[in-house]
Amino acid sequence: MKVSFYRYMLAAFAAASLTAAGSAWAQVDAAKSTITAISTQMNVPVEGKFTKFTAQVSFDPAKPAAGSAQFTIDVGSYDLGDASYNDQVRGKEWFDTKTYPSATFVSTAIAAAGGNQFKVTGKLTIKGKSQTVVVPVTVTQQGTTQTFDGSLPIKRSQFDIGTGEWKDTSVVADAVTIKFHIVAAHK
Repeated sequence: MKVSFYRYMLAAFAAASLTAAGSAWAQVDAAKSTITAISTQMNVPVEGKFTKFTAQVSFDPAKPAAGSAQFTIDVGSYDLGDASYNDQVRGKEWFDTKTYPSATFVSTAIAAAGGNQFKVTGKLTIKGKSQTVVVPVTVTQQGTTQTFDGSLPIKRSQFDIGTGEWKDTSVVADAVTIKFHIVAAHK
């Protein structure tokens, strides 16, 4: 069950990091986009997926500094593949979804990092705790469709994910990786 809570937290972070892409607002295709969180419980990787999120992405690779991204993730949608684990991660010790129903990421800067690589700086907020993060993002474009891929390592303890008995990182590791694949099309 610890793994489930940890995965849930990772997924929230992942969702937040999706905002790494960002000049005219593009329509994000939620059916083709994914945000996952990978945690480690007792040295075993555990992956969960956020099934509900909204995103606004505005990005022109020729003018990355003019881009922006905003993501809101419904942390209660975190799915570990087991209803009892999902219920546990929604609880007060993990995501506390009754008090903090969403996690957010809002970009503050986007910079080219060579080729189709970009660094997106922004504020990630989970469970009422905010951290400035830098998300490495790979952008690919086919016609009017842009795809943003990346991963963001975070520490669950920085966001008070896993409190009480779950604060101990010997069973559920502190490190979580949020991965995202965002597909967006300009209208």
